[in-house]
Amino acid sequence: MHIHDFHQRLTDLGAKPMHIGRISRAWLRGLPLDTGTRHQKTENFLPLSVRQALPQLTQELNALARLSAEHPAADGSARLLVELADKQMVESVLLPRDGLCVSSQVGCAVGCVFCMTGKSGLLRQLSTAEIVAQVALARRFRPVKKVVFMGMGEPAHNLDNVLEAINLLGTEGGIGQRNLVFSTVGDPRVFERLPQQHIKPALALSLHTTNAELRQQLLPRAPRIDPEELVELGERYARQIDYPIQYQWTLLKGINDSQEEMDGILRLLKGKYALMNLIPYNSLEADAYQRPDGERIVQIVRYLHSRGVLTKVRNSAGQDIDGGCGQLRARAAGVLNTRRQQTPPR
Repeated sequence: MHIHDFHQRLTDLGAKPMHIGRISRAWLRGLPLDTGTRHQKTENFLPLSVRQALPQLTQELNALARLSAEHPAADGSARLLVELADKQMVESVLLPRDGLCVSSQVGCAVGCVFCMTGKSGLLRQLSTAEIVAQVALARRFRPVKKVVFMGMGEPAHNLDNVLEAINLLGTEGGIGQRNLVFSTVGDPRVFERLPQQHIKPALALSLHTTNAELRQQLLPRAPRIDPEELVELGERYARQIDYPIQYQWTLLKGINDSQEEMDGILRLLKGKYALMNLIPYNSLEADAYQRPDGERIVQIVRYLHSRGVLTKVRNSAGQDIDGGCGQLRARAAGVLNTRRQQTPPR
């Protein structure tokens, strides 16, 4: 089911825009579709034909995103393995402090070498309804006040559906636009489209290195864009919306944790409207990639922060449950065996 199909079904049943709005808001908030208000019961508001159809509509909407498995973690997060109507699986993550990370694709075409999702390639796009259905599902478990598009998939490769989902969540879903975070490896279309949106989300850019050649190795099918140009595009958007860009940097031991890289970050980001998120790699002993030692991570944060680049360490949610994005889905599909045996780029 697509959002437009849902709205058209209600229209055909005799619903007016105000009826559709109330039903949509109830769904996106994880509430029964026939939820009324303190001042008006549903039976005094919705047409009888619409009320009679709500059980069937509820069944169809619930089928968009069903909870297949939940994996709580010690940090207060919980990774959700979500089954779609066609039995494909994606992952959502309930984050501490009322956040939710959602997926926008089944698989991903970018092929980041340190990402399990990228190993499966792109299987299909998620519809707008499937994206927001993850929020509706999560809100049955706990409040969701922030949604980040950092789950499976590259949001820029499903741009129309993701932007429609952002607009829905920022209006009917009741989430502030700065609490909607669009994450991308840097597709140029993002910088054209986001400023034109009614709901202008915060932006997170996957940087990972200041070396253009190394970035191409780490993100082999990302757009050919130099780190300098990416930061300039990000800075322009940050000034337009008056909100800093989050730069994502997955820390890989011996690959992008050198002093040369740290000085490169200072060169690119000092004086910019930016926040650097360092994400130590969520590694296992058998991985070709490893996270730097704790002492080195502390050194990096102190070095950058003391020299004018606001820096935070953002550990991937659910590290104690081997919950890196795509791992739950891979295990469910029976393909998570020996991980990443290839030689890492140097």
